[in-house]
Amino acid sequence: MKYLHTMIRVSDRQETMRFFGLLGLREVRRIDNEAGRFSLIFLAAPGDEAAQVELTHNWDETGYTGGRNFGHLAYAVEDIYESCARLAAGGVVINRPPRDGKMAFVKSPDGISVELLQAGAALAPAEPWASAPNIGSW
Repeated sequence: MKYLHTMIRVSDRQETMRFFGLLGLREVRRIDNEAGRFSLIFLAAPGDEAAQVELTHNWDETGYTGGRNFGHLAYAVEDIYESCARLAAGGVVINRPPRDGKMAFVKSPDGISVELLQAGAALAPAEPWASAPNIGSW
């Protein structure tokens, strides 16, 4: 397993970028999705690009309440199906199953979302995951 990033939602992209710039973080990549009306901006400290903060800016958002601005922790795993099976066997609810062989979400006991991403290429869709529904929020 490898730590990837922590995601936070931001309502004021420019002010947030200014804040993290003052902290010393720099933009390492950006994805602007016109159709989805959001931007993903990845920041890292110079020389430490392995530990990133993902800023998710939903273009139409005007503010967040109730802690919804904290998004998730993300980890790359060697085999997403094995990881989800191990977690499920341990009593963890797979909130967003890896139907695509690439991505799943679970929650910590305190409700913190954890994203699991298949390292490398997506695995071929396979049961029981391919037809598994979402459970709750993620």
